[in-house]
Amino acid sequence: MTSERSNRAAVSEHLLAELEARAGDFASLADRIWEYAELGFSEKRSAADQIAILEREGFRIRDNIAGMPTAFVAEAGEGGPVIGFLGEFDALANLSQVPGLAEQKPLSADQPGHGCGHHLLGTGSALAAASVAATLKQQGLPGRVRYYACPAEEGGSGKVFMARAGAFDDLDAAFSWHPSSFWGVYASDTLAVIHAIFSFSGQSSHAAASPHLGRSALDAAELMNVGVNFLREHMLPEARVHYAFRDAGGIAANVVQASSALSYVIRAPNLSEVLSLFERVKDVGRGAALMTGTQVEIKVESGVSNVLPNSVLETLLDNQIQQIGGTPFTTQDFAIADTFAATFTTDQVRHSIRTFGGGIPARRSLHEGIVPFDGKPTRMPVSTDVGDVSWLTPTGRVWGPCYAIGTSYHSWQMVAQGKLAAAHKGMLQAARALALAGLNALGDPELLGRARLELEERRNGEPYVCPIPAEVSPALPA
Repeated sequence: MTSERSNRAAVSEHLLAELEARAGDFASLADRIWEYAELGFSEKRSAADQIAILEREGFRIRDNIAGMPTAFVAEAGEGGPVIGFLGEFDALANLSQVPGLAEQKPLSADQPGHGCGHHLLGTGSALAAASVAATLKQQGLPGRVRYYACPAEEGGSGKVFMARAGAFDDLDAAFSWHPSSFWGVYASDTLAVIHAIFSFSGQSSHAAASPHLGRSALDAAELMNVGVNFLREHMLPEARVHYAFRDAGGIAANVVQASSALSYVIRAPNLSEVLSLFERVKDVGRGAALMTGTQVEIKVESGVSNVLPNSVLETLLDNQIQQIGGTPFTTQDFAIADTFAATFTTDQVRHSIRTFGGGIPARRSLHEGIVPFDGKPTRMPVSTDVGDVSWLTPTGRVWGPCYAIGTSYHSWQMVAQGKLAAAHKGMLQAARALALAGLNALGDPELLGRARLELEERRNGEPYVCPIPAEVSPALPA
């Protein structure tokens, strides 16, 4: 037993050495992807740079997954279990920002920016995959390692289309992470979501001379919103329904508007509940059309399942985090973080600590410690397409400490900090945890069996149902 433990420790040390040897190249890759700042399904340069570095690492590439040009799977190794690392690399619209500057100043007006840290997310996962693959090869160990390049997480549901195409069906486990202000296990379930467009069509007419001949699609849209507002009292407290006008029919008040369109985002704690709530929202839309003598077309644009946490993999990840320890931030890192912390409100800092930091008061502007893990998931009222992966294979995630405490997601402050040394250090911490956990999982069939059993228990007999209908394709740019 002592010899086996010693051998495992030696392999782990070798893995970390492989990761350190690649850290500089992958930090540069993250910075380039930050500079490209490409929107979902348009991440051509980001995908190409990832493919180039992984091909040099000896990975085999399968591209154009599920008909998406920027989705690919890179695989290395032979035999044994199959472990996947999930990567994202899309940016957000209108978030261009000068790097390192603690005041809002776009690099280029109306251009995208990495306001959710996906340039770090994808790169850190790819680094973990490359380090594990190199270790397996050097040590002569069986096992296959995959990096999943998953486009358009921000509203495009890239992983859902990949799941629908069977890309994750033979995975024994998946690992991922997300840039954050804290360091620890990401043990949260999320909300399932459906995003649909309700398009009403009626009959235009002169609003004064012949209003009786018109059928107002704008009235239908307004009635739908009223009906959904009454529905809110009678849905699950955890559910959410959001809406926005896509088309109000026009700006002329003396015209009966013949067209209107509403965008609805419907969320609920799990897949079956969101699909049930969606049916009720659809009935409200149909009723609004019936009341106004108009027609309604309902089209699902995207959707994701709720995340099923996996305590077996989360405990494995926490063990690696405890082994790695806190993040080695420098005096300069803290000084720069302090300038960003000065731009946050007290409520932003409190929300960050309460939501991500386990409620433990922060002493400084960067997180030096480790968020305690008690094995129990928390509920986060957000949605991610990682959920669909978690329904198909056991999935574990960590937070990486990349930003000053209080940084809001989808903000200019997050974009501005994306190339700082602290962001690179947080990415490397996450990569270390993922790589160590992946290597341990590959060598522990019993652990993978327990993780699979937990997944089946959490599914509770429910089959995976893709939230996006088969006839809906990815919203690829023209």
